[in-house]
Amino acid sequence: MTEWTKKSVTKQQIEPLCNNYNIDQILASIFVRRGITSGQDILYFLEKDLRFQHEPFLLPNMEDAVERILQAEEEGEKVLIFGDSDADGVTSTAILYDYLKSRNIDVSWRVPLEEEAYGLSIEAVDNFYNQNGSLIITVDCGISCFEEVRHANQLGIDVIITDHHNPQEEVPEASVIVNPKLSESEYPFKDISGAAVAYKLVSALRFAHTDFYNSEITIIEINQDENEEALLIDCLKIKNLVKHKELHEKLILGKTSIYNTRLISFLQGQLLYAWDSQAVRNQLQAMFGSGIDFMINDLRSEIAKVIPQIRNKSSQELTKLSSIAKYLQTQSGTLDSIYNLYVTYCKKLISQKHPEFIQGETRDLQLVGLAALADIMPMKNENRIFVNNCLASIQKNKTREGLSELFSKSRIIADVATSIDLSWNIIPAINAAGRLGKPDVAINLLLSQNPKERENLADKILQLNEERKTLVQNASFKVSDEAKKSIAEHNNNFCVVVSEEIQSGLTGLFAAKLMSDFGVPSFAITFNKDICIGSVRSKRGFIATDFLDKMGGFFLNHGGHNYAAGFSFEKEKLPQFLNYLKNASKSIQLTNDQPEYEIDAEIPSGYLTPDIFKLVDIFEPYGNENAELLFMTKNAKICDAMLVGKKEPLHLKLTFDFGKYKFPAMFWGQGERIKKDITIGQSYDILYSLNRNYFNGTVTNQMVIKELQLSKNGN
Repeated sequence: MTEWTKKSVTKQQIEPLCNNYNIDQILASIFVRRGITSGQDILYFLEKDLRFQHEPFLLPNMEDAVERILQAEEEGEKVLIFGDSDADGVTSTAILYDYLKSRNIDVSWRVPLEEEAYGLSIEAVDNFYNQNGSLIITVDCGISCFEEVRHANQLGIDVIITDHHNPQEEVPEASVIVNPKLSESEYPFKDISGAAVAYKLVSALRFAHTDFYNSEITIIEINQDENEEALLIDCLKIKNLVKHKELHEKLILGKTSIYNTRLISFLQGQLLYAWDSQAVRNQLQAMFGSGIDFMINDLRSEIAKVIPQIRNKSSQELTKLSSIAKYLQTQSGTLDSIYNLYVTYCKKLISQKHPEFIQGETRDLQLVGLAALADIMPMKNENRIFVNNCLASIQKNKTREGLSELFSKSRIIADVATSIDLSWNIIPAINAAGRLGKPDVAINLLLSQNPKERENLADKILQLNEERKTLVQNASFKVSDEAKKSIAEHNNNFCVVVSEEIQSGLTGLFAAKLMSDFGVPSFAITFNKDICIGSVRSKRGFIATDFLDKMGGFFLNHGGHNYAAGFSFEKEKLPQFLNYLKNASKSIQLTNDQPEYEIDAEIPSGYLTPDIFKLVDIFEPYGNENAELLFMTKNAKICDAMLVGKKEPLHLKLTFDFGKYKFPAMFWGQGERIKKDITIGQSYDILYSLNRNYFNGTVTNQMVIKELQLSKNGN
């Protein structure tokens, strides 16, 4: 039996979280065991509001990208969106095309079809040049397209790269690159999807059509130093809702000359605001005399027009009112509170004046959340905001065109749709189109305004998904012996399969299956004429992109993420590549897999109530770097058991008696254990997760048993 482990936590670790964030000890202990202890990390589990997402202009070069697209709109240029063929690339393309088309920009889209290679191609650039095109925007690709971007430059075509894949040490010479992983990036969270980057670009473009775009203001806040006769002056410049520059000065009363500070140069020519403008003006004149006139606008009265409840609040009181302040770990709390309130004020004004922006954002988020799940982004930070708002939009608003048809044909009820529904049904179907060389079918499904056409396209996508399943199953059967043999040949560190049986669009899926089956980094390679096309899926600390980068000049193309990457090279180089893998397998050190069962919390049977399911709401959506919660309860008594299922292995449906409450539980594939080591009336120590079962419009809270063992005290 697999070992059950539970990290010990102390009262000193738990109590600060309980006090700071008003949470109970069970939740605090789970946070500590998972290493979620900073305010910024906890925020994204306790908050779901869109105001907690990061501002788009924090992405590197976003302003340059916006200016170039605005120029294209103004001058009537022809624009091409070039995307990737997977679900992330498909949704990225749809998001950006939707918006640019709504602006009446002359825009078209293109993605690799059939056997075409990943990324922007020379052929695509030449075709666009022949159409008199002048601007290419890549989505979910481009960061490794050196030759193609260079060719576009030679033809006088500007290229804006929007991507999220790991860049190499050098990057293409594009007009603009927007990628959170660039070395100079100060974006607070690097691991967002390509669709999220496209969504941020669209959000920035929407903002560019408001009165706040490129208007810079400076907020000044002055407080008395409690320890000495001095004033603490904090200044913050804001541009496009982003903190641009900060200045913090300490002025000793009667001793400090304004000319010995940085204030004049920092404030010169700025549009100044203060929370209480009269008080700040009086403080400055008291210090520097009436000879210097500070023109300061009153921010409180301005914001109160939109948020009236703050009309009589002092700046110090704002911190107590702010829902975000408790998560911040900075010293300038008051200034941060004013900044956050200013951003909220701007967004409220924008939503009032441009309700269509909110409607567009809601539609976009359905695809952004889907892409985060599809590209296996870490389920933390703003990815949680994306997925939670994606599901909320699907459940409460109208499911966007294309997704609606897939939901209907997959028998998913939008009102109760979950991240599992997306991950198990919708995403594989959209991915299947790309894997079989027909991503255009998925894009047309998401963009078509014709209901009948969407119905036909949805049918075609589901048919492609069934075909994909058959192809993977057949290929797996044919190469299973080769896969097993390769493990020993690569020192139990790699699994390597080379076969024409693998369809070129399925190498990533196939590598993922090999990795899941054998627990080591896995390579799947097939052929497209004279080119080898391959994918690597990794785990156990083996960084795929770093490994491939060491052979950089060897590949025609390569790139991806830490644990999922693709590559291509000339077929004649295959023996060299295979030899490289064998030699590398001798020296790499894989980390051990974590214990299969790491317990998040032990819940005494007397404390198990339906309220425990509220924890599920906090931690969902589950996913990469956020595994489902795993609980242990001792002395859980089985009061009923029955076999369910129509074929082997049968499942067990159990009912546990916890005194006031009885909980249903599923134990998948363990039907044979009834009356062997599982007996009604017996008490067990159980390891389980919690979920909600949706069936015929009825929602049932249930346990899912991972393992159980007889309690030490028997009955």
